[in-house]
This record gives sequence, C-alpha cells and structure tokens, in this order.
Amino acid sequence: MRIWRLSLLLLLSLLAPLALAAPNDPLSIPAITLGSNAEGQQEYSVSLQILLIMTALSFIPAFAMLMTSFTRIIIVFSLLRQAMGLQQTPSNQILIGLAMFLTLFIMAPVFDRINRDALQPYLGEQLPAQEAIARAQIPLKDFMLAQTRESDLELFMRLSRRTDIASPDAAPLTILVPAFVTSELKTAFQIGFMLFIPFLIIDMVVASVLMAMGMMMLSPLIISLPFKIMLFVLVDGWGLIMGTLAGSFGTF
Repeated sequence: MRIWRLSLLLLLSLLAPLALAAPNDPLSIPAITLGSNAEGQQEYSVSLQILLIMTALSFIPAFAMLMTSFTRIIIVFSLLRQAMGLQQTPSNQILIGLAMFLTLFIMAPVFDRINRDALQPYLGEQLPAQEAIARAQIPLKDFMLAQTRESDLELFMRLSRRTDIASPDAAPLTILVPAFVTSELKTAFQIGFMLFIPFLIIDMVVASVLMAMGMMMLSPLIISLPFKIMLFVLVDGWGLIMGTLAGSFGTF
C-alpha cells in the first residue's frame, strides 16, 4: 500500500504544474481545440492535425496494399516464381521493391490528380482539411471503380444493407475498398493461371521424355527448370509481364 501511495503522490506532483498552468500561458500548447471559421465549418488546431497525420501514417502499408495496384502485381509475381519452380529467386525483397516501383508508375496519374486538386490547395490554405480529404478521395475512387467488378460491388452493398446508395460513384470507401480488393484477387489469379500453362506444358513434356527413357527416379523439375528459365528469357518474360500488368489498369 505504501508503494502505491508513493507512486500516486509522485504522479500528482508531476501533473500538478500542468494542471495549475495558466490557460493564457504563451508556453502552453493547446493540444485539442475546435473552432468555427467564417463559413461555419469546424477547424482543428495544428497540434490535433499533426496527431491525425501521425495516426494516418500507420495506415500507409494498408493503403499501399489495398487501394492501389500493388495487390495484383505482387500476387502475379509470386505466382510467376512458383510456376517457374524457383523458391527464393528472385527474393521477396526484390519482388516487393519491384512491385512498389511499378505501383508508383501505374498510380502516378492518380497521385498527380490528388496533388493538383487536393494537396496543393490545402498547403496553400485555399481549402480546409475536410474538403481536401473529400477531393483526394475522388481520383482514388475513380481508379478503384474502374477495376472493380459490378458483381463484387453489389455483393458488399448487399452485405452492408445500405439502401441509400443510388450509384456506384456514391459508394463509400468502406464498401468500395473490399469490393476492389476482391476484384483484384480474382484478376491476379486469372493472370497467374495463364502464366502457369506454358511452364506446365514444359514439365509434362520433360516428365514424358524421362519416363520413356526409363529415368523415373530422376526428378523432372531438375531437368525442366533450365528449359523454363531459357524460355522465359528468350521471350523477354519480365518485359511482357510488366507491360501486361501496367496495361491491364488502363490510363487514368
């Protein structure tokens, strides 16, 4: 009990100067303040805006994976590595880095629209934070709607039991994001299936030749792997894959 009392006294002694500080003290920092501008809209203090921005930074990985082209690209790259029979080559770090830069290339028009319509007017104090966020959502929603299947969007609208959404453009991000991710998963696996076919044919041909020669104890993967790598290099596989992925998103 004495330890708890001593800890409480120490805590009170540390908080007492803060509690007794004058509200008009120039050294004090107003952590959370809400005000109204001339138009009647609410404005937040700079410290609260910084807190919200720092909190939003923790969602950057989820934003990069679920609201951009990153999901489709990284899944296709992973399926391509499995189709070729390569376990750790290229490594995960290389695939993720390649997917990130290809995502930046594909999403560049969307980011330019966000910078032009929302970020720069906000930094120039021409827009409040709420309106800047609303404008920043428009290019992202246009991009995701263009890649989302109507059946997936209708599925999540039905699950949400929302009856006040008149058109897909009016769908909130809470419905659009899961529908977009579902469509991206379907598209990525469809592309991966097409990538598996030529490598599967090579495996079947090599396995048939080995069985005909009576070399059944030799693994077909050991023989087919060099042929698959050679075929992939001769047809400029990486260029075809990246060009196909970039072209599958269209122009925004």
